[in-house]
Amino acid sequence: MQELSVEHLLGIKYLNPNDIDVIFKTADHFKEVINRPIKKVPSLRDITIANLFFENSTRTKLSFELAEKRLSADVINFSAGQSSVKKGETLIDTVNNILSMKVDIVVMRHGNVGAGVFLSKHVNAKIINAGDGTHEHPTQALLDSYSIREKLGTVKGKKIVIVGDILHSRVALSNIFALKLQGAEVKVCGPTTLIPKYISSLGVEVETNLKKALEWCDVANVLRVQHERMDIKYFPSTREYTQLFGINQEILDNLGKKIVIMHPGPINRGVEITSDVADSSESIILNQVENGVAVRMAVIYLLAQQIKR
Repeated sequence: MQELSVEHLLGIKYLNPNDIDVIFKTADHFKEVINRPIKKVPSLRDITIANLFFENSTRTKLSFELAEKRLSADVINFSAGQSSVKKGETLIDTVNNILSMKVDIVVMRHGNVGAGVFLSKHVNAKIINAGDGTHEHPTQALLDSYSIREKLGTVKGKKIVIVGDILHSRVALSNIFALKLQGAEVKVCGPTTLIPKYISSLGVEVETNLKKALEWCDVANVLRVQHERMDIKYFPSTREYTQLFGINQEILDNLGKKIVIMHPGPINRGVEITSDVADSSESIILNQVENGVAVRMAVIYLLAQQIKR
């Protein structure tokens, strides 16, 4: 079994192409496991994992918890809303209290950029970043690339456009890092107010015309507009955004070719994507959810192998 070059999964930018390859090969094995009648392996029977979510989450939290239980790990869940964080406790105090219960791996989502990196320097446990502010969401990018590889055979040389709110999206940044590492061509498409100024420094082209972007691409990864992270208005109205950047079946029918549609969720149906597109044969949105469990099993398993007993 090959090993990862990193001790934690803090972001895609810390990985190399071989790391991604190792994760995907391990995920292939676990994908087969979760499609068996008995979907469980005893690999991590002696490992305890804490899921620390300081921000709201449905899919990611459920996916991690299911991945951990499929590996037979002991799991404890922590939600900041019902914790002493509300009473002023610091992040390190919170985590050290949990680690004193002999936890081996911490899966953390936090609103502050770099929270995972900060934690990895101060606590003696493996850290998996489940999203830090508007920075990175590494397991989402890995499962997206894994899903493209499964559908198209490879990521290398494929043309992927990321459509929507790039500015506030940790999914977009992690995807750009992951796709470039694997040799894909990447463009972003959205209102200029929602495209970060630094984007060209990542080797990514900007296309503000949705039709041209879709004609160019093999895969469109569609992101929602993150209103909860906006303190000013970035476009006149949701209706206008939908008219310019919403994907519907008519647009896809007029392309003259089939493209793959992805979405990390949650979907705002009728805004960035219509229901007929989200539920169409071109969409691999539910495949992404299934693959998320296999990819997270792979990441947890590979990091757990580094723990010295």
